Amino acid sequence: MKAVWAGVLLTALALAGCASSDAESQAVAGYDFGKLDKIAIVEVTGRVYSDAAKNKISNLVTMALMKKGYTFIERQQVQALLKEQQFQASDMTTEVGAAKAGQFLNVPAVMLIDIPKFKSGKIDMTAKLIDVENGTILWLGSGSGSTNKTLGTIAGAAAGAALGAAVAGGDSSDRWLGAGIGAVAGGIAGNALTPSEEKHVTKVVAKVVKDFPSRLPPTAKSK
Repeated sequence: MKAVWAGVLLTALALAGCASSDAESQAVAGYDFGKLDKIAIVEVTGRVYSDAAKNKISNLVTMALMKKGYTFIERQQVQALLKEQQFQASDMTTEVGAAKAGQFLNVPAVMLIDIPKFKSGKIDMTAKLIDVENGTILWLGSGSGSTNKTLGTIAGAAAGAALGAAVAGGDSSDRWLGAGIGAVAGGIAGNALTPSEEKHVTKVVAKVVKDFPSRLPPTAKSK
């Protein structure tokens, strides 16, 4: 059992690396973003499954764009309103579906956020701003970041490995197979949005929306 714990911990620590991130974005040329008085984030998809994690990511994007002069409908309110109208999550994964949701919410634009990768310290994020009137993409941004494995993830993987080995029993090969399966399950269970992960997601969000058009008036230059 000690060997299982040691092996998993060494593997997890070997995956740890220095934090880094990169991002790019593109907005529709000539569009007046100043007329967007309110935005609604209608869905967060990808490798995040709990409402708590989705709400946190939505809030991080909201806070970043509020600094650029935008106002938002709070995600939990958005979800409640759409649920009343029997909107399904799958209905809002396309530009057309998201635009229909935005029409009901009475906002000029909606945003879709996708997290295609959130594993082994790597975070990928894509965000789209969609015109509710015609379903066209007004802005598209993407970015990624690499983070150190958190203690919570390592502990979750180690605990899963230990449980997997114990359940597998049998010879050493059976125990290691059980440990491997358990480590995956444990890693997923321990892969919540911890304070450390939130910090790195915040950095990725900041880079993704860095060039998002601002509604704020230009700062007056000092004479």
